[in-house]
Amino acid sequence: QVQLVESGGGLVQPGGSLRLSCAASESIFSFNAMDWYRQAPGKERELVSRISSGGATTYADSVKGRFTISRDVPNNTVYLQMNSLKPEDTAVYYCHGLRIYSEYWGQGTQVTVSL
Repeated sequence: QVQLVESGGGLVQPGGSLRLSCAASESIFSFNAMDWYRQAPGKERELVSRISSGGATTYADSVKGRFTISRDVPNNTVYLQMNSLKPEDTAVYYCHGLRIYSEYWGQGTQVTVSL
């Protein structure tokens, strides 16, 4: 059973930074892509960033220039560095692993941006 475990969430002031981590129980190369999604209260879950098995990265327009996705292959970990955080970034952030015929979700980590 594949497990994805997020960590690194918390409370931060506007303009601050956080780094989220997603530790996978299997090689991250076994996934076609590793993603970060987020879901704010009353809103649908949205794709924040993706890193493909080949290393290509994509970002939602709302986070471009502020967030960076990266990976540590030997440690099967994907990161999301979040800078210049805004109150509208407040959400539960989920790690997602995508394969051709299956997908996997982490349990989520809360990020709250507030004074």
